[in-house]
Amino acid sequence: MRLKLISCEIFYREMCAAVAGSVNQIDVEFLPKGLHDIGAEGMLERLQAAVDAVDASRYKAVLLGYALCGTGLVGLTARALPLVIPRAHDCITLFLGSKERYLEYFNSHPGVYFKTSGWIERGGGLTQLDQRAIRQQTGLGQSYEELAARYGEDNAAYLYEQLGNQARNYRQFTFVEMGVEPDERFERQTREEAAERGWKFEKVQGDISLIRRLLEGPWDEADFLVLAPGWRVKAAYDERIIQAEKAKA
Repeated sequence: MRLKLISCEIFYREMCAAVAGSVNQIDVEFLPKGLHDIGAEGMLERLQAAVDAVDASRYKAVLLGYALCGTGLVGLTARALPLVIPRAHDCITLFLGSKERYLEYFNSHPGVYFKTSGWIERGGGLTQLDQRAIRQQTGLGQSYEELAARYGEDNAAYLYEQLGNQARNYRQFTFVEMGVEPDERFERQTREEAAERGWKFEKVQGDISLIRRLLEGPWDEADFLVLAPGWRVKAAYDERIIQAEKAKA
């Protein structure tokens, strides 16, 4: 089966390793990590342009190496081909192998900042510490106005304040070792940066299985959204993370 993969370059080493071992024929297009930093509207525009440029006569489906990324995927529309998207708030889910493992680790390690080879080579600083990224990690992914509409103004004010406090309380680097690193340079750099900041350091073993399943299929409903042509991504504020809605004509 011939597939087109459009992926954030954060996954460069992991995706290349998985593509090399895939039974499918996969053509890869990497987009710059900087899409995370230009806002949801700009990110959506760039991703939609990449999806729209895929030659539907050559492929069976388009695979997306992205998570919800705040609201960066909301509104992304499948055109002539199905679009396969992992159910994930952000990229760490794909590095840890499941949204359940990520949630468990995140809840038991408040104030953690994750590092991988991709974040070090292509991340360019602690951009995960901004407000948009904090909302990604908590799964809210909403503006103050959206929080107020959903939870009321008093609750919205509290939630928004707590999100801001988290940004000031980072105190640990966790390096996720994926097994694709050429040597110990990435772990060593993370240890040194943790020491300089006076932060804790921990290394955990990553899990490339979710990435491999994205490239191999079958795409089970629990972990992937398969968007049919003519449908678009909508945020789901529950365990699904993303859902499909009919695109406007």
